Amino acid sequence: MAGVGSRRWVGVLVGVLAGVLLLCGIGVGLATWTWTRGVVDTTGRVSFVNRLAIPPLAESRIDAQGRRVFDLRAQPGRRDFGVGGPTRTWGYNGDYLGPTLRARRGEEVMVNVVNGLGEPTSVHWHGMHLPAVMDGGPHQMVRPGATWSPHWRIDQPAATLWYHPHPHGRSERHVYRGLAGMFILDDDASDGLALPRRYGVDDIPLIVQDRRFDSDGQFDERRAFLGGVGILGDTLLVNGTVGPYLDVTTERVRLRLLNGSTARTYDFGFADDRSFALVATDGGLLEAPHRTTRIRLSPGERAEIVVTVRPGERTVLRSYPPNLGVDFFNQRFNGGDDTFDVLQLRAAATLRPAPEVPSRLVPIERLDPASAAKTRKFDIAGRSINGTGMNLGRIDFAVTRDTTEIWEITKQDGTPHNFHVHDVQFQVLSVAGREPPPELRGWKDTILLEVRREVRIIARFADHADPNMPYMYHCHLLYHEDQGMMGQFVVVEPGQRPGRPPTGHAHG
Repeated sequence: MAGVGSRRWVGVLVGVLAGVLLLCGIGVGLATWTWTRGVVDTTGRVSFVNRLAIPPLAESRIDAQGRRVFDLRAQPGRRDFGVGGPTRTWGYNGDYLGPTLRARRGEEVMVNVVNGLGEPTSVHWHGMHLPAVMDGGPHQMVRPGATWSPHWRIDQPAATLWYHPHPHGRSERHVYRGLAGMFILDDDASDGLALPRRYGVDDIPLIVQDRRFDSDGQFDERRAFLGGVGILGDTLLVNGTVGPYLDVTTERVRLRLLNGSTARTYDFGFADDRSFALVATDGGLLEAPHRTTRIRLSPGERAEIVVTVRPGERTVLRSYPPNLGVDFFNQRFNGGDDTFDVLQLRAAATLRPAPEVPSRLVPIERLDPASAAKTRKFDIAGRSINGTGMNLGRIDFAVTRDTTEIWEITKQDGTPHNFHVHDVQFQVLSVAGREPPPELRGWKDTILLEVRREVRIIARFADHADPNMPYMYHCHLLYHEDQGMMGQFVVVEPGQRPGRPPTGHAHG
C-alpha cells in the first residue's frame, strides 16, 4: 500500500509540474505573441491608389479696418477613407481637417471661429506669437453655436504653423476626430529665396496622422494597453488620404511636414535612402540647409524639406523606427519600433527645371545666454511637471516682458514626452550638455525629450503682457496634456505681479 501511495504522490507531483510547465509555456507564448504584436510595419504593403488631397487655401477678405479676415467653422461630418465604410469625423469648413490659412508678416488678421459641434471647443494657433487672450488655449473656449473672433498682428518670420483644438481634458479626442489645419506665414526674406513656393504644385503641405479603425469603419479611440502615450493607430492618413500618391512635375519639391498625430513620433526618410535638404523647422527657415536622410518629428513638430526627383521615377516617403530615448519595453509598446510607408512620389516623364537649394537661407539672431534674466528648471515625469498637475486657476510663474529666459527641461521617467511652449519660438542651447544637432539649431516651439538628457532652451518674451491671461507649456502628446502634464505662465510688465486666470469663461 505504501508503494501505491508513493506512486500516487509521484503522479500528483508530475501533474503539478506538467501544469506549471504548461502555464509557463502559455506565459512565454503569450509574452512572445504580445511582443510580436507590439510592432506595426507597413513596408511594401500600402497600395498607393489615392491621389493626395491638398487642403484648399482658405478664402479671406480685407475688412474696413484693413484686417485679413478668415472664417472657420468646426463641424461634424462623414468621410469614406476606404476602410469599412463612411467614418464619423470632425473638421473645419468640411468633413475632416481644415483649409490652410496663409498670411504675411506685418498683416493684421482676424479669424471668425464658429463652433458647430455639440460641445465646447477651442482653436489654438500653434507656434504663433500673439496676445494670450487670442491664443486659443483652454481659457478661450467657444460654446456650441457661438463665434469667437481673435485678431492679432503677424510679427514673426515665415514659417509652417498649424491650428488645432486645446480644450482641457479633451484635446486628444478633438484632434483625433479631425480638427486640425495648417497656417503658413510668408515674409520678404523667404520670398527672395529660390525655394519651391507654388502651393499644391511644388510646395506641398503634408499633415501626417495615424488612426485605427474598428470593424464598422469608425475611428477606434481606445488607447494601447501596454503603452502610455495615448492612441496609437496602424493606418496613416496624409491630408486625410489613405494610401496617397503625389504627382511631381518639377525637379524639386518642397514638403511641409507636420506631425499631426496625438501620440506617435515619426522618423521621416525615403525608401531608397536618398538625401534631402532640411530648410526649415517649427519657427521658420534655417540659416543654411542641412543635407540629411532622416528627420524625426514628435507630435506637433514641423519640418520643411526639399527633395530632388528624376524624370519618371517613383520613390516612397517612409517613417522609420524613431528613437524615442526610452528603454526597450517603452520603445516597443509606444511606437518606437514601427515602420510606415507614408506617401509615394510619382515623377512625370518630363520635369520642369528647378534651381538648386540656396547654400544660405536666412540669418538667425542668436539669443545670448548671458543676457538671461532668469533660469528655470522643469522636471517632467508621470503626468506632471515639477511634481504638479495642471490647474486652470493657478498661474505657475510670471515672466517679465522684454526679458530673456533659459529653461532647463529634464524628463525623469521612461515614458515618451515632448515639450511645447506657447507664444514664443525658442532656440536650443544644448542637449545633454552638448551642442544641438543641425536640425535643432533653428527656431523651435516643440522638442522631443529623452530620459535624463537635459534640454536647455532660450527664449525672449518681447511683448504682449497680460497679468491675468496665461500661456501654456506642456507635453504635446495630447493624452498626457489632458491628464495634467501642463502648466501656465503669464507675461507681466516690469514690477507687475501676476493676477488670476479667468474661470468658467467661454465665448458665446
